[in-house]
Amino acid sequence: MTTIPAAGPADAVVSLLAPGAALIVPLANGEPVEVLDAVEAAAAGWLDGVTVHQMHALHDRPYLYGHHPGLRHVSYFLSHITRPRFHDGTVDLVPCNFSEVPTLLRRLERPVVVAATTPPDRHGYVSLGTNCDYVAPFIGKVPFFVEANRQMPRTMGRNSIHLSQVEGWCEVDRPLLDVPPAVPDEVDQRIADLVVERIPDRACVQAGIGSIPNGILTALSGHRDLGIHTELLSDGVIDLVERGVVTGVHKVRRPGKVVGTFALGTRRLYDFLDGNPAVELLPVDWVNDPRVIAQERGFVSVNATLQVDFLGQAASETIGGRYWSGSGGQADFARGAMYSDGGQGFLVLPSTAAEGRVSRIVPRLPEGSAVTTIKNSVDKVVTEHGVAELRGRTIRERTHALVSIASPAFRDELESAARTIGWW
Repeated sequence: MTTIPAAGPADAVVSLLAPGAALIVPLANGEPVEVLDAVEAAAAGWLDGVTVHQMHALHDRPYLYGHHPGLRHVSYFLSHITRPRFHDGTVDLVPCNFSEVPTLLRRLERPVVVAATTPPDRHGYVSLGTNCDYVAPFIGKVPFFVEANRQMPRTMGRNSIHLSQVEGWCEVDRPLLDVPPAVPDEVDQRIADLVVERIPDRACVQAGIGSIPNGILTALSGHRDLGIHTELLSDGVIDLVERGVVTGVHKVRRPGKVVGTFALGTRRLYDFLDGNPAVELLPVDWVNDPRVIAQERGFVSVNATLQVDFLGQAASETIGGRYWSGSGGQADFARGAMYSDGGQGFLVLPSTAAEGRVSRIVPRLPEGSAVTTIKNSVDKVVTEHGVAELRGRTIRERTHALVSIASPAFRDELESAARTIGWW
């Protein structure tokens, strides 16, 4: 019988912290809520110069507003929680690709990982549950303090840690945050249909965040023997697995397995993941590595963007030059799909914004825009008006193709701008 060290209070984590410590926290539901409550309480007293490193935080906290000067948040992907705080100047942002986050975090001094997990099994192992992401690569290499949540699903993959390897742990019984899939509207579904008709059977698919990728997953129900290799596992994957659409039998890496690096959705998704041997959560520096992605034949990457200019540059993380989110894994998967045998990379977006008053196809990106997918990596851009195939095409050919999928209300204006630039 394995001897499991006893659980203790959440505030025991404070003994691991010193001035200048760097707390590494998993994204989304991987955040250990009561442990960070204890850290904040300590920050109100004596903690100084402690940084919290996290992508896509979903819990609002006083320190994010600068209420605890000794505690500073460093984000690697802004959420609706951290976005306004970044613009207020109380949260920092590191531009990066998702695949490289573990490498960046290895540079930190005095790192400590705090993470939500499952309760221990009879062998003394806890699972990181909905997460693997950038935290799993640190197992056994830096101090861990974990919060065992009875409502966390036990997932398979490379995301387990034995309690003998942690500095301490506590127990909670807390519901996970539910994030229902965004529902595609009529425009979103037209875009999804244009993508789906270009995805062959046996393809290996990655679908990003948003209503259009969700619509694509739904529309794939008539396909056969698909594989899934993606950073985000969402509710849309469930039906495809249960209907036998996703089998993974033709995958090169991890055949027969649905592969992701984190999961975010509803309780239905978390129940589906619990103890499911068909799903593996693996570290992001493997899942999102373009060299790994490229080994899959017929890899299909689908990601949403916000604006595309005539060169094919895609701004997916800024709106009007103002930061909205982050790069995430979009560039990782675009690059991997580019080198996959028969691979395709789709960037999807409605042709207009602001209720039709603004074209998302533009001659040049606005000043201050961050280019997420560069012109040399872009493949296919899709709006509700069609598919612009850009890879290997000249700037003039790209310009014509992009104007043809812009809203008809803006095509004359865009053509005039192209003539002025000299690209028509």
